[in-house]
Amino acid sequence: SQARVFSRKAVQRIVSASPERPDYVPNKISDPNYVRFFDTTLRDGEQSPGATLTSGEKLEIARNLHKLGVDIIEAGFPCSSLDDFEGVNNIAKVVGNDVDESRNGYVPVICGLSRANKKDIQTAWDAVSPAKRPRIHTFIATSPIHMEFKLRKTPDEVVQLAVDAVKFARGLGCEDVEFSPEDAGRTEPEFLYRVLEAVIDAGATTINIPDTVGICIPDEFGDIIAGIKNNVPNVDQAIISTHCQNDLGLSTGNSLAGAAAGARQVECTINGIGERAGNASLEEVALALHLRGETHFKGLYHGLDLSHIANTSKMVTEYTGMAVQPHKAIVGANAFAHESGIHQDGMLKNKATYEIMDPEKLGIFRKDDAGIFLGKHSGRHAVRTRLQELGYPLEGEELNEVFARFKKIAELRSGGMSDEDLVAIVSEKVFQSSEIWKLEELQVVCGTMGMPTATVKIKGKDGIARVASAVGTGPVDSAYK
Repeated sequence: SQARVFSRKAVQRIVSASPERPDYVPNKISDPNYVRFFDTTLRDGEQSPGATLTSGEKLEIARNLHKLGVDIIEAGFPCSSLDDFEGVNNIAKVVGNDVDESRNGYVPVICGLSRANKKDIQTAWDAVSPAKRPRIHTFIATSPIHMEFKLRKTPDEVVQLAVDAVKFARGLGCEDVEFSPEDAGRTEPEFLYRVLEAVIDAGATTINIPDTVGICIPDEFGDIIAGIKNNVPNVDQAIISTHCQNDLGLSTGNSLAGAAAGARQVECTINGIGERAGNASLEEVALALHLRGETHFKGLYHGLDLSHIANTSKMVTEYTGMAVQPHKAIVGANAFAHESGIHQDGMLKNKATYEIMDPEKLGIFRKDDAGIFLGKHSGRHAVRTRLQELGYPLEGEELNEVFARFKKIAELRSGGMSDEDLVAIVSEKVFQSSEIWKLEELQVVCGTMGMPTATVKIKGKDGIARVASAVGTGPVDSAYK
């Protein structure tokens, strides 16, 4: 069927080398199908409760993001602390000048976040300006609830603050300025269009549309992006971006809906970490576009080198202490593991039966080619195959006995069955040696007085009983003696 043909092609399409990306121009992308990836792991991701990173750890993660090939690295919020400033500044100097000639001169944009005030913007510029491609990302809230209760500003005042912020950033010599209307998902559409038109006129090169509280659903968020394209007269002078929080578990779907509607930058984090329920997961959005971009998103693609997905995920997990849930898509421990007997049988015959991507080309390596996890749901085919790999080619009644014992133990054990468990079962059921000695009686005497003494009665293959006693340093020692 068409679905099965697509599945095979999809698996084949995952390659390690990144496609050629268009030359970087802040407010233009020469190929309308190219989607920029803006990674905010080091800024929004670090805002996860308990996920503090040192400046040295940030630099190491930034280096991995460079290998991954993200277009923009939001390295932090320079005005928030001196350590954050130094971390962003160091990334700008090191990673922001690491030009990769083997990838057509690729070097990531280094971005710093700032509120819409001169002090923040100046600090952000001082931090990122050493980079070959520096960017300032400034923001102000635009939803009614934020303007009334947080900012205590009128809509006119908010528009003016936004315009002034962008103009000040451009006046510093920054040619790449991103503006975000915070809580755009709950902003009145007409006011949103007004703010965006004004900041583009002021010099914004990217307009980022945040679903700050994760309230949108995919078709709704797609409509917001489409509305911007249709109602902001100068929108062709800037790149539309998405930033989707995961409060309803829809951040990946919203990001993809935004890209389908015309956004050409998606903001994500490794492992989906971030405020509250997190952000759109970079690996999920990237693989969705990689596998379905050609067929479902009218040819959308990106420039990421997917072979660095696993290593980057592990590094972020280790440094932040934010564990990845086992069933997390792409990078979870169970993402490429199979316990069901039906699934295992299919995987052993053809991996494309239950896997739509090749884990090895994402940097994920398994101890066996089919990702078999032996547990109570495993079938005979999987157990037989694993036994053969361990050097026990069992068939017939021997296999039946081992499999029956395997199922009995697996039903009582959480965490699956190890290779050592299988070997023990085989030794018990198949290769058990004949009895040479039989222990008939054992008596041990020990206490605070006297020497520990043991008396043992055993019977040999000749049927003759033998009795012996010995003194030792303890009850076990005396019994063995």
